[in-house]
Amino acid sequence: SDWFSKQDWSVSLSQKLNNKYLEKNKARIVHLGKIRGRHLDRLYEEAREDARSEFDLLKNHPLFVSGVMIYWGEGDKVSAQFRVTNTDPKMIKVFKEFLLKVCNVPKERIRASLIIYPDLKESECKKYWIEEAGLDNNSFTKTVIIRGKHKTNKIRFGICTMNFSSRFLKEKMLTWISLVPKHLSR
Repeated sequence: SDWFSKQDWSVSLSQKLNNKYLEKNKARIVHLGKIRGRHLDRLYEEAREDARSEFDLLKNHPLFVSGVMIYWGEGDKVSAQFRVTNTDPKMIKVFKEFLLKVCNVPKERIRASLIIYPDLKESECKKYWIEEAGLDNNSFTKTVIIRGKHKTNKIRFGICTMNFSSRFLKEKMLTWISLVPKHLSR
């Protein structure tokens, strides 16, 4: 193949074959995307069904209700991320306990990140969140440093975001959020 690679007829033949397989691969990718989409739809529906069946068992459990309420107020409901952001370490600690004890999330899969101001020391802020919220040093990912709008009203130890990567659990949480108000307003 190396002997003829520079010949005009060989280059045109190679381009023709590449174009042919490119079209086939595009069609395969579209087809696989549709299959994956149907699979995810079934998986997320399974998560919602699990959430509905678990709700009857958990609806009077204080940690369950607390975790759902925290997520309802402070959680990310729009993106695919399953995360809670707050400045109160007690709230982060309760949500961590909810993840561990109610959702049976492995401790090592819980991640945390901080948003701090430039004049704050990252190590002191992490130490604060580790002590007050019961987080592990290993759970922290990259800290984001922001410029505040107000020079006087600063958050002393930054803002903590607790993250767990699971779209399945996110679907369950969104279902629980829709069921809690109905249950509480009866």
